[in-house]
Amino acid sequence: MARNEVCGEAEDWAARRRAILAGRHWSSPNGLRPRWRHRLFSTSLKLFGLGLRLTPLQGRGLRNALDLELVELEMPLAGLPAAFDGYRILHVSDTHLDVLPAVADAAARLLDGLEVDLLVLTGDVHGFPHHALRLSVEPLARALNGVRVRERRLAVLGNHDPVEMVQALQPLGFETLVNRSVMLQRKGDSLRVTGVDDVHCFYTPEALAALEDMKIELRAGPCPTEDDLIALADAVRERRDGAPSINGVAAGFSDPATGVHGGALMAPAAPRPESNGRRRGHLRVLPDPSD
Repeated sequence: MARNEVCGEAEDWAARRRAILAGRHWSSPNGLRPRWRHRLFSTSLKLFGLGLRLTPLQGRGLRNALDLELVELEMPLAGLPAAFDGYRILHVSDTHLDVLPAVADAAARLLDGLEVDLLVLTGDVHGFPHHALRLSVEPLARALNGVRVRERRLAVLGNHDPVEMVQALQPLGFETLVNRSVMLQRKGDSLRVTGVDDVHCFYTPEALAALEDMKIELRAGPCPTEDDLIALADAVRERRDGAPSINGVAAGFSDPATGVHGGALMAPAAPRPESNGRRRGHLRVLPDPSD
């Protein structure tokens, strides 16, 4: 694809996303959803938060938010190319660092000295729309400063991240995937990573097309099976029309039954992840089985 075509597609995506943000409805795979409900919920949440500040629960909540854990998970992936056995992925999701920048310092202490092959950032770095992006991006840089990433840094946007976050993440070495795929190459083997924009609020048919194209290309491409893929998204919801689900997912997980939003890594034949609502930040790493 020519460079000007890529730029044109990015501009079209940005224009559509800004139009949704300026409109009266969110866009999801199940249709349009009025935004007034979200505004009502946000207002109620702010009032509730102001009330909590007058109680001891405020201090307890802050302590919980800063009590981060680095969780190591070994995830089986059917059909994984041999060269990617033991591949280490650090997954960071839903940090909202402008809301509580101290989370970045707590994360930096946990992550200092960590070595991984791939770093994935699955959205919602930002929190408050009226805050400057640097209030989220600069703490993120501090949090990840001690991490050694051997290969690539990939990101997708969350519903709280504006279009401008794509450019803001570039100085940190992140390539943001917006409804497209990249191929990871290692010792002659390949692994496809597809990233989609937030489908809960900014869904467009291009998101589904990116996943469907990925499956079509995998049948004829360098990967031997449909299992050799990772998909990145900020929110994951099962489709009501029963369409096939993607096999491997690293995502800010939105449970289809409860709507709970949190960090997760999903893979075929792996147990369903559980979200710990006590944690603000989500830091996940897939360890080398030989460790």
